Amino acid sequence: MEASLAALAPRLQLSRPGQLVPVLPALEGLLPERGLRPGAVVSVTGGGTALLLALAAAASTAGTWCAAVGIEGLGLLAAAELGVDLSRLVVVGEAGDQWARVATALADGVGVLLLRPSGRVQPRVAEQLTTVARRGGCALVVSGEWPGARVRLRVAARSWEGVGQGRGRLRARRLVVEASGRGAAARERQHQLWLPDREGSIRTVRPGDSGTAHPGAAHQSTAHHRTPGTPPGTAPGTAPGTAHGSPHGPLAVV
Repeated sequence: MEASLAALAPRLQLSRPGQLVPVLPALEGLLPERGLRPGAVVSVTGGGTALLLALAAAASTAGTWCAAVGIEGLGLLAAAELGVDLSRLVVVGEAGDQWARVATALADGVGVLLLRPSGRVQPRVAEQLTTVARRGGCALVVSGEWPGARVRLRVAARSWEGVGQGRGRLRARRLVVEASGRGAAARERQHQLWLPDREGSIRTVRPGDSGTAHPGAAHQSTAHHRTPGTPPGTAPGTAPGTAHGSPHGPLAVV
């Protein structure tokens, strides 16, 4: 595993983010600085894998290398539909009890690290990883609880649009996300998001919103456009490791 990561590092050709890593406009309100702070941790709980991926979308499309560690069964099709540029994504599908070593190695070379630790995170391990990330200019987005997380996002509720009377296709997903944390993020707030709406866009929910975009929503973010009528995530994502360094696919370390 370590040899594979060492061989991969020169290929990253990293485009470093600035002081803040950008996120999609619809997600800016979740973060006190309206972006991801390198060296700081955003924890996502409540089963928010889609939210985890969406937080990396803007950075990857801007040319920043991102990595996903320990997110087994990561659907690459779903990631692409949420706006992630797969040609800028490194995937380590199963790190096991070596997750901390793998994450530390990658945090020194990518701009955004999406991480799902295996088991409870010890404060000492958390501090070591955040120190490396701060030094390397990497923003950490963690699935699950994390000691000392600067921002905590919890998916409090979710619902799908498109299924009526037991029939139909899933066409839009609506999330209620509660944001809290430390410092500037201490004040708890709640946001409602389409992730995505019926047109495949990620945007905030408006009063009376049915999940269908209209011209007045131009200020919101479009993550990815699917063929009209195609429900999000209907086809299975490519398994991590099937594309190694493809110019049109993710770099995978397995």
